Amino acid sequence: MELLNEIWQTARRNKLRTGLTGFAVAWGIFMLIVLLGAGNGLINAQMKQSNRFLSNSMMIFGGETSKPYKGLKEGRDIRLQKRDVETTRHDFADYMDEVGALMSKEGLTISLGQQYISNSLLGVYPNHNQVDKVEMLYGRFINQLDLQQQRKVIVLSNKHAQELLGTKPNDDVSISRLIGQYVDVGNFAFRVVGIYKEREDGRSNALTAFTTLSTMFGMGDEVGRIEFTFHGLPTEEANEEFEKEYRAQLNANHQAAPDDERSVWIWNRYTQSMQMNKGIGIIHTALWIVGLFTLLSGIVGVSNIMLITVKERTREFGIRKAIGAKPWSILKLIIIESVIITTIFGYIGMLLGIAVNEYMDATLGHHTIDTGLFKATMFVDPTVGLDVCVQATAVIILAGTIAGLVPALKAARIRPIEALRAE
Repeated sequence: MELLNEIWQTARRNKLRTGLTGFAVAWGIFMLIVLLGAGNGLINAQMKQSNRFLSNSMMIFGGETSKPYKGLKEGRDIRLQKRDVETTRHDFADYMDEVGALMSKEGLTISLGQQYISNSLLGVYPNHNQVDKVEMLYGRFINQLDLQQQRKVIVLSNKHAQELLGTKPNDDVSISRLIGQYVDVGNFAFRVVGIYKEREDGRSNALTAFTTLSTMFGMGDEVGRIEFTFHGLPTEEANEEFEKEYRAQLNANHQAAPDDERSVWIWNRYTQSMQMNKGIGIIHTALWIVGLFTLLSGIVGVSNIMLITVKERTREFGIRKAIGAKPWSILKLIIIESVIITTIFGYIGMLLGIAVNEYMDATLGHHTIDTGLFKATMFVDPTVGLDVCVQATAVIILAGTIAGLVPALKAARIRPIEALRAE
């Protein structure tokens, strides 16, 4: 208790010195936690968006030719057709798992009695459930028999089911009653076979079999886009080679130059995922490096202050030794003072860092941007695990102890006569 009281009196006499030391420690911990929290928020947001889709999948879109070919001018619209689906399925069978297509009909009215909604109807293949990761709540998704028999079946989101039934937003149990009922889609009656969970971005469409939509609305051989899952392309180089061959084959179907990259657009989620993982690794490493250097600045600040402390108290230590104080008592005094300062201010820095991360989570964590294809959250859980916070605080406490040990050893070895002569 005497020792703590002495340390307290010393800190009171040297408020500026103690305050600067504590600030350096708190700032190092604070910046490390805030930087890692912000970095984690960005990384988690990217991971969340990428998890919306199956990584080993591709989406193919028709584009516009950018160069003349075989007497045809550039600027021609390329619309994908059923033969492109067959080309994908048969010519690249070694890589294909499941191949499908998707078309949409905009502005349809879906009604049940007096309740109705206006929405788009997507015609899909069964593999859309995997590619787009549709989470089913009740019933089933579109299956192969629906395609073959062109069944008038429909899969709705839980939000649309609630609107059609006139139920409360949180009354999830009652919407299962819609399964098996018929709803009117324009002038046609469709049987509800499934209800899926609406995405967090609020965008959801009604889904039916691709062949049903194509036949009902006379879309002929056109397909809106092709989507498939694949295997056997483990590297970026292999994916680039596949894309080159695949684009050339589809371009040939539409009399476009084999190397025209704008005639057919390929969204390869596998290479996108690999590139994103590399970027995340670089960001994470950079944040740790910046954070650790910030932490190091706090450690250097503690070390410098402790050196100054020893120099200012040289005469005091000399008097202590002259009246019988042992070297260990001086050593203990300096080390404990260093540990107490780093512990208290390190803990304060940790709490402030956690508070800022929680603030970011409550504000930026709920802010979304519209990418055109979907709405994305900028930050997701921009926080740092408690283990990282405790470890960072423990590191600076340990470093502060070591920083105080060097001048403490110097003070403990000083001879009383030399200390009394010091100015």
